Amino acid sequence: LHEFASVAVRVCKDDAYGPADEETDMTHRVALGIDIGGSGIKGAPVDLVEGRFLQERMKIETPQPSTPQAVAAVVGQIAEQFIDDLPADAPIGITIPGVVQHGVVRSAANIDPSWLDCPGQDLFSEALGRPCLLVNDADAAGVGELRYGAAKGRDGLVVLTTLGTGIGIALLYNGVLIPNAELGHLELNGHDAESQAAASVRRRDDLSFEEWATERLQPYYAHLEFLLWPDLFVVGGGVSRKSEKFLPLLKLRTPIIPATLENAAGIIGAASLTARSARILRSTSTSAALRPCM
Repeated sequence: LHEFASVAVRVCKDDAYGPADEETDMTHRVALGIDIGGSGIKGAPVDLVEGRFLQERMKIETPQPSTPQAVAAVVGQIAEQFIDDLPADAPIGITIPGVVQHGVVRSAANIDPSWLDCPGQDLFSEALGRPCLLVNDADAAGVGELRYGAAKGRDGLVVLTTLGTGIGIALLYNGVLIPNAELGHLELNGHDAESQAAASVRRRDDLSFEEWATERLQPYYAHLEFLLWPDLFVVGGGVSRKSEKFLPLLKLRTPIIPATLENAAGIIGAASLTARSARILRSTSTSAALRPCM
């Protein structure tokens, strides 16, 4: 992992995933972040100096079915709400619950299957009329916490987990994002881990916080710890607001703390990532798509 991360530093030093650089970050002081979730799509303009919303966020229910064209229409509505108040060159960052490679969505575990191999970044750029950056939702949340939240200033390997409908993972090594770590889908006791340990499972199986922590989260985090030997776990997602009910019950050698940005992390992280990649987005376009979005 450490060898892979050193490669990531070299590959990513000039793009959004690299370590923070003050000169690069201050090219844009405002960006629009939009977070696509299974039940709602949320967005807000972000102050990139302080890592906070400049206006109250807007939320619209995720359309069903959540096809690329239907979601793009809702994203357009949210962007339209704020666009007149943004600088003309303000970049736009968008998250999606799936693997994203070079702007193309490569997995659809928790979204409509029509997203598979969809050139989502180009789709949103065309719908909004300006370059956009499309990133995995957990990766965006991880970057938000790294630059403005619970993981700020932390060296070594930080593993952010988002506990919600599924389990999202962001790996951050010495300030560098290693994208698309789908470790919420590790096999655990013969099952996909998120099907046994996500926050939605606690409600589905009517588990108390103690039962969820000791019977579901404990084996999951212990397995992650064994595989990765991280320096810090950060736990995000809406349930992190109740972290005192379950985090103290976990017995791990790695420090584990709640996220501080809570559900704002994805929006803030997406805005931060797109600001750092704005120059690249203006000069390149996605060409790796296998087929158009349907």
